[in-house]
Amino acid sequence: MDTKQVLSRLGLGERNAGVFCGEWVDRPDADTLASVSPIDGTVLGHVTLATDEDVERTLAVSQEAFREWRMVPAPKRGLLVRDIGEAFREHLADLGALVTLEMGKILPEGIGEVQEVIDMADFAVGLSRQLYGKTMQSERPHHRMYEHWQPLGTVGIITAFNFPIAVWGWNACLAAICGDTMIWKPSSKTPLTAVATTKIADRVLTD
Repeated sequence: MDTKQVLSRLGLGERNAGVFCGEWVDRPDADTLASVSPIDGTVLGHVTLATDEDVERTLAVSQEAFREWRMVPAPKRGLLVRDIGEAFREHLADLGALVTLEMGKILPEGIGEVQEVIDMADFAVGLSRQLYGKTMQSERPHHRMYEHWQPLGTVGIITAFNFPIAVWGWNACLAAICGDTMIWKPSSKTPLTAVATTKIADRVLTD
């Protein structure tokens, strides 16, 4: 595989902003983290690190977005998750190659991990129309009792280096259709995979 072409097609360069809160934040004086391939020690690129201020800003933006996102009907949230899954289908080969380059899995396993995100998106689309609650009998006349599930709010997703994208997909797809917003802390060993994943999801949501 041509590493430079893979990175270029995923929108990755030598220096990549590592904080996203509705927009990419890249401070000129920010510390950076090198992404080193375990295959041969090649430095694939650098990702900027978040400051305490960046974290607080991201939390605030996520909580503000939650107030709007939770009001979107769940089936419509599901349609957006479906579109994200389609975008991952388009980038399946390159994302799988990036997982291999950055984490060291063999290529079929790297592609398989991205496929898990696609499959999870498909699963979540169906669930977006099945967020059922129970109706229960009441001992009071002219009274109705029922369950109505509410979104949690902003949820955190922490992923390990050996599953740099699949675990995000498992959690993010379900959280999204439930009306939650997410903050993702990826492994410091696989930051480029996280940046590429976020770029794809951002393009879909922006459109």
